[in-house]
Amino acid sequence: METLLAFLFVLSVLVFVHEYGHYWVAIRNGVKVEAFSIGFGPELFGWYDKKGTRWKISLLPLGGYVKMFGDMNPASAGQRDDLNEDERQHAFHHKGLRARAAIVFAGPAANFLFAIIVFIVLFAAVGQQRALPVVGETVDGSPAAAAGLLPQDQIEAVNGQSIDWFSELSDVIRANAGSQVALSILRDGQVVDIAVTPEPVTTGEGDNQQTFGRLGVTAGAFETQRDGIVDATGRAFSATYGLVAQTLSALGEMIAGERDSSELGGPIRIAQMSGEVAEGGLGPLLFFMAYLSISLGLINLMPVPVLDGGHLVFYAIEAIRGKPLGAKAQEYGFRLGAGLVFSLIIFATWNDLSQLGVWDFFKGLVG
Repeated sequence: METLLAFLFVLSVLVFVHEYGHYWVAIRNGVKVEAFSIGFGPELFGWYDKKGTRWKISLLPLGGYVKMFGDMNPASAGQRDDLNEDERQHAFHHKGLRARAAIVFAGPAANFLFAIIVFIVLFAAVGQQRALPVVGETVDGSPAAAAGLLPQDQIEAVNGQSIDWFSELSDVIRANAGSQVALSILRDGQVVDIAVTPEPVTTGEGDNQQTFGRLGVTAGAFETQRDGIVDATGRAFSATYGLVAQTLSALGEMIAGERDSSELGGPIRIAQMSGEVAEGGLGPLLFFMAYLSISLGLINLMPVPVLDGGHLVFYAIEAIRGKPLGAKAQEYGFRLGAGLVFSLIIFATWNDLSQLGVWDFFKGLVG
């Protein structure tokens, strides 16, 4: 039950953020919004605001939509042709190209903005727990154990360079596989110099093969670090950019066949991870929500009809041609896009069930 509640909370917040981006920009461009729904299918409950928008919670909590005046459906695929001149002033499809593009882009933009705000809160208010260069445990048979490193040893310098964080130690060790490293240790108030040779570890195959050094110690002390608002803002933008780059790189590797597509997860895995990170407290949950918000923004910007990116492609074509694509071409495009999105959902769900061992369970029953 806790996993389900965490999943519903995380998904509902991210969907609200995305759809509110569309809604906010639409209202400011004079578009009437008929409905704002969290979820699909039959309405569970809702209410009207002063502008006549129906805000509602629907039965299937796997997304949401904003239905604008003049749209044939919530996906903005098609438009009504029975509007009079006064009604057209408030209809989405009768707005200028820039206004329509801004309204469509506002959804993904809201997701990125949400992630940046969450990261600012994390870095400035919640803080990050960083590992100090203090030994927690040593692995039996490791270079650290052979060199005589002990729990609570504080590593003050590596190869004569002072360090403040465990990550700095890790960077040097990984870069010196098989090469001797000099450590300055503070132990019981005394400085002890120890020489250690990181163990070479090789991962991957072929062009993806990598070798790095391993010492065999865990961190034994941590400190919560909070940034000022300026530094937190800068780090928030950097973190968002880094996650965007990593996600795009991973998608590119999957398409090129260089990365296992089984890593692609769907609603079941998101629900599972939501429950797990919620158990870790506010910090991990906020980070997870920021990461998912970035992913949601990127997915919606893909040039697939039905998604926001597909609409933007149509608008780009309209800008070049000087007129929109014909109704038939758009209809076929939306059908193709819906098929692609539906196929992706099925594939991701298949991966989720495979990860949970559902297929192996059924095979066992048959066998």
